[in-house]
Amino acid sequence: MALIKSPLPENVQKIAGEALQGTLVDLSELSLIAKQVHWTIVGRNFRSIHLQLDDVVDTARQFTDVAAERAAAIGVLPDGLIDALRTQSRVAQPPVEWIPAEDAIAFFVDVFDQMVARMRERIDATEEDPVTQDLLIEITAALEKHYWMWQAENQSR
Repeated sequence: MALIKSPLPENVQKIAGEALQGTLVDLSELSLIAKQVHWTIVGRNFRSIHLQLDDVVDTARQFTDVAAERAAAIGVLPDGLIDALRTQSRVAQPPVEWIPAEDAIAFFVDVFDQMVARMRERIDATEEDPVTQDLLIEITAALEKHYWMWQAENQSR
């Protein structure tokens, strides 16, 4: 039995809950992989990319909490534990090695390309819950800004 009563009809709650859980997992993974690369990046433009990755982590952590709290507010139990990340993640993983800055840039262009596409699917899916949809739009706007910056960084290759 759910302890938190949802303000949404059951079918809308289910769709919104799935979108929010997927967002929670994606953002949690983004935070982890950005920190991993942050620690292992080497080469030209090291410092600027190192700092740019901190911005990515800050965005991911901020919106992870927002997505999880929205799920709870609509009566959906958020799951950000490692087992959920392990089984539900669709985010590419970087190698655990020293990563040349150029490779890191290309890696994050791909990560943001895929993540933004999934977020836009979630936006479309949640049209019957405009509050969740609005939140997903806000998160997507922030991710698209990072996507733009990584693409611009990639042009110097």
